Amino acid sequence: MKLVNNFNEIFLNDIPLIDTRAPVEFNRGSVPSATNLPLMIDRERSAVGTCYKEQGSDAAVALGHQLVSGAIKEERVNAWIDFVDRHQDGALFCFRGGMRSQISQSWLSDRGIEYPRIEGGYKAMRHWLMAQLDRICARCEFIVISGKTGSAKTRLINKGNAGGPFAGSVDLEGLANHRGSAFGRRASAQPTQINFEHALAIALLKIERDYAGPIIIEDESRLIGRCALPAALKDRLAQSPLVVIDASLQSRVTHTVENYILANFNELIGMATTREQAFERFSQSLRDGLDRIQKRLGGMKHKELSGLLKHALDAHAQGDDSLHEEWIRALLVSYYDPMYDHQLANRRQSVIFSGNREEVMGYLQDLQNAQWGTGV
Repeated sequence: MKLVNNFNEIFLNDIPLIDTRAPVEFNRGSVPSATNLPLMIDRERSAVGTCYKEQGSDAAVALGHQLVSGAIKEERVNAWIDFVDRHQDGALFCFRGGMRSQISQSWLSDRGIEYPRIEGGYKAMRHWLMAQLDRICARCEFIVISGKTGSAKTRLINKGNAGGPFAGSVDLEGLANHRGSAFGRRASAQPTQINFEHALAIALLKIERDYAGPIIIEDESRLIGRCALPAALKDRLAQSPLVVIDASLQSRVTHTVENYILANFNELIGMATTREQAFERFSQSLRDGLDRIQKRLGGMKHKELSGLLKHALDAHAQGDDSLHEEWIRALLVSYYDPMYDHQLANRRQSVIFSGNREEVMGYLQDLQNAQWGTGV
């Protein structure tokens, strides 16, 4: 039966795939274009694994066929057939491209459908993607967009090119589903570390295919929420030149309130049963964010900011959200700005350009025009 290992084509074209592993495996990490249609669900996989340890391979295989038989087998095969009907160009895989995907492929063949199987399975795909990420980080040039907290770096990357993203740019916070900093948690969950790494590797592969200039990427710490930058990328960014956005304090306060505070509340409203439930989750998330940096703030500063936050939440509950500016301004001035200044002073990277938002946008656009030979 047909095997495929054309990983470059698969990931550059987002080829739909069937992940036949159990849901517990899929939820730990898969590839972005995969749909979980398991051969065995979690309890069945667990039972077969226990049988294998106690009685050996033959007994485990026999138990697997017993557990997935009759109506259960029919239901799962029909789910695969429905997927195949919608995605003729796809393929299926299990962990190593072994027994589970071979059985799935065989059962489809019994129904007259020859569907390819990924050679080496999930393990081979992950190994390939991580190797490509390391290769691209070593080969390509990067430009790091830096600036103090609230400088709208992500917005510039995604909307600074006539309302769209700059060619060759990567939105790390978008891939991590987190806005960065202690207050960047979004209403919806972050991806697993594995899924973050896979999405990042594929984004870099597509840039390498479509764009020849330096990759534009936002300055991030090692962690974006719970998602960690791969070591190869972190090391590469630490050596790459900086373009610094110089934004006024008031503009940064306004941006932070709009994008870290009010935007998150609006997301929670869309997910909660009532506005009151959304506000309670929202309030708790802000208190938790402040508590996460309590040690670095110090007791007195944490107490002061907690008081300002309480006043802002009390006013917000009554319909006035303007007081969020007070605690955000104090937080930026007393905590985030000094931390940024210290980090910038200790960096070895060169600052190749510094300016306000419009000037940085113009610099990046001129750089890309020159790269593509469209400059005047």
